[in-house]
Amino acid sequence: MSRRVVTLAHYYTEPHIQQMADKVGDSLELSLYAKECQADTIVFAGVRFMAETAKILNPQAEVILPDRGSTCSLVTQTDVTALKAWREAHPDHVHVSYINSSAEHKALSDWIVTSRNVDDIIAHLYADGKKVIFSPDRNMGAYLNFQYGYDMPLWSAVCEVHDKFNQAALDEAFAGISTAKYLIAHPESPLPVLQQADYVGSTSGMLNWIKSYASEPDATIFVATEDGILYNMRLARPDLKIEQAPIYAGCQCNQCPYMKLNTTQAVQRAQAGEGIRIDYLSEEQMDLARQPIERMLEFSKRYYA
Repeated sequence: MSRRVVTLAHYYTEPHIQQMADKVGDSLELSLYAKECQADTIVFAGVRFMAETAKILNPQAEVILPDRGSTCSLVTQTDVTALKAWREAHPDHVHVSYINSSAEHKALSDWIVTSRNVDDIIAHLYADGKKVIFSPDRNMGAYLNFQYGYDMPLWSAVCEVHDKFNQAALDEAFAGISTAKYLIAHPESPLPVLQQADYVGSTSGMLNWIKSYASEPDATIFVATEDGILYNMRLARPDLKIEQAPIYAGCQCNQCPYMKLNTTQAVQRAQAGEGIRIDYLSEEQMDLARQPIERMLEFSKRYYA
């Protein structure tokens, strides 16, 4: 009997990789799909923490990452031993962690969030009278503290891609345009960029903003996130002028080097059974990491159904 191989691809992979996938989405969409898909093998064209999450949610499936180097700076900048001590220093706080984190990190968390549901989950916790510490993304946490008046202690790691967007480069780009201009941004970007944005949201949220845009036809829309999603945006709205936000004067060239390791050849090898198997997580580790992820998924089912 042939084994069912399901290929998942994040929006930040190259267009030809997305075309090879059974499902393309953001972190929340792919997490839900990984849990529910009836796959013998899941090939995850993304980064390691995403493949680990798929394995945690679907432990019966074989999960293969196409390239060993597909990590994330939010993971590499976080020392788990130091994180454990930080959590223990805040015993009366709920530890909320962004999904862009290792399995070991998730196992030290009370809740996992994505950029799509982080606002709602943290608001829910504060409404219940809880105090929150937030990790690992400092920029996202700073935005939440600014936007909602929270006083969450924050871990200090950043996405090396989103952290490159800066206010001065945006000001210069905006100054050169006489027609209408808009900025939409991912919350992993620095706070001064997010304060300028007309919309702040998840990858899927930004894509939906583009799909529903109905204002000035000659407007320029700058997008402060990894350039992979621009393919999906331009496919959905070829009538719009969509540009990646600059990272310094004259440059619109901001890519995640780890996502781009998902080449055609690497994904094809993974589909044939070659690649990095996510088989190194212990049952105890997966059980601990699964609990905060399941809290998030149950919350999402209730609130986004």
